Amino acid sequence: MTFRESLSACILLVLCATSSVNGGNILVWYADGSHWINMKPVLETLIDRGHQVTVLVPSTSMFMNASEPSRFRYEPFNVSVSMEAMEKFMEDSLQFILYEMEHMSYLQIYIRFTEIMKISVQNSFKCLDGVLKSDIIMKRLKEGKYDLLLADPVFPGSDLMAEILGIPLVFSMRFSIAHYWERYCGQLPAPPSFVPSTTSKLTDNMDFFERVWNFLLYALQDTAITMFWKEIDNYYSEVKGSPTSACELIGRADIWLMRTYWDFDFPRPFLPNFKFVGGIHCRPAKPLPKDMEEFVQSSGDAGVVVFTLGSFIKNITREKGNMIASALAQIPQKVLWRYSGEKPETLGANTRIYDWIPQNDILGHPKTRAFITHGGANGIYEAIYHGVPMVGIPLVADQPDNLAHMKARGAAIVLDLNSMKTEDLKDAVNAVINEKSYKENVMRLSSIHHDRPISPLDEAVFWIEFTMRHKGAKHLRVQAHELTWYQYHSLDVLVFLLAIVLSLIFLFIKSCTFCFQRCCGRKGKTKRKTE
Repeated sequence: MTFRESLSACILLVLCATSSVNGGNILVWYADGSHWINMKPVLETLIDRGHQVTVLVPSTSMFMNASEPSRFRYEPFNVSVSMEAMEKFMEDSLQFILYEMEHMSYLQIYIRFTEIMKISVQNSFKCLDGVLKSDIIMKRLKEGKYDLLLADPVFPGSDLMAEILGIPLVFSMRFSIAHYWERYCGQLPAPPSFVPSTTSKLTDNMDFFERVWNFLLYALQDTAITMFWKEIDNYYSEVKGSPTSACELIGRADIWLMRTYWDFDFPRPFLPNFKFVGGIHCRPAKPLPKDMEEFVQSSGDAGVVVFTLGSFIKNITREKGNMIASALAQIPQKVLWRYSGEKPETLGANTRIYDWIPQNDILGHPKTRAFITHGGANGIYEAIYHGVPMVGIPLVADQPDNLAHMKARGAAIVLDLNSMKTEDLKDAVNAVINEKSYKENVMRLSSIHHDRPISPLDEAVFWIEFTMRHKGAKHLRVQAHELTWYQYHSLDVLVFLLAIVLSLIFLFIKSCTFCFQRCCGRKGKTKRKTE
């Protein structure tokens, strides 16, 4: 071996050794659906930077698969919920939200919603049992010597696991219902006067009655959440063997990576340990598959429209399918429709159905003119990233709220699946394509999204590495975590100051009364002596 080759080998060994020393050992809590899709780009980047990533994967999952080839190290665990039971739960929930709610009274909706939430919580506990009550899994995790736990708290337990392992916790999330986790657990300010509650479909510019509704909605949602929160507290207390507050454990998270930004959300107060990284999964478009590219190119100057209702909506009623297909057949653009249901009878020659589409890559294609979407945060951010105006058909969860934001920004038209007609969908698509304001507004949002000092993905990775380097980020947590509710709102101070003011008023009145009595008393005595 020559001197040059020996020197090169030594340099390579030094670099490898440096990488292994600096690389962290990260444990990732299980997620599903769009939550898992958002996590993957971050994890892949962490691996590229020399970190080891271990992902907990339940035996029953719609998106996570421990048997597929991956750069991650999977830690599978058993769950006592079958895939059939999980799929049935999802189908029943969607059936209720999409088709049953509109025919129910408020009382019936509340009762049904409570039943669904109870099943969801119980399924979550069964997943937790597979980790926290498995001696084998817990032994492996305790011996893993992890530096950090990364989690989307859509499923409970990550906060408890971080507490048990004694490692820093980083959350990656869009938001919680009524911002409950952020407000109560993370101490993020959310004044109801200008921070709309989730699912309210309000903007930050509310009139008096909207502010009244927003205030009441916060209170109603808080009450509903508290009912189920107690069950989580009980579960945590059982595992730890002592009274445990889930909200308190969540509040100990070092960093909150919020998957939103000011191109999407409305401005609001934030804290040093809350980092807004909306669009971490967005990327430049890649070439389309050959047959799809040929179909897109055949659209000519008219271009194409992309239509998808997300991963969970695999079918709609025959009547709705025919109505949508009829509307799409009447527009001049070619349409790529992600749909796995029965082929509609009214399907036009300009529309092609796919079981799956590379959504980001099509939205980034120069011939794409509009995006018909259910309003998932991932899809909306890809549309913002590539500057594509939207027609929204919200279905569940945060989708109505997401599209209300886009409508307020002038980048989307929103329709209702249950009430829209053929003409409504056709007119909406034509409007967002032909009226220049929609394209201009979404391009303005796209410009804001791209005009940042650091990409959202790089920022998310930076704060994860920052937390590992410093073995936590407690110095960024506000002292509000250590205050009681009355101390946080300075009620004790107000009571103290009020007591002082009342005491001074009391002393003043007493002094005046005493002086008055002395003066009047002397005058009365003098008058009697004179007489």
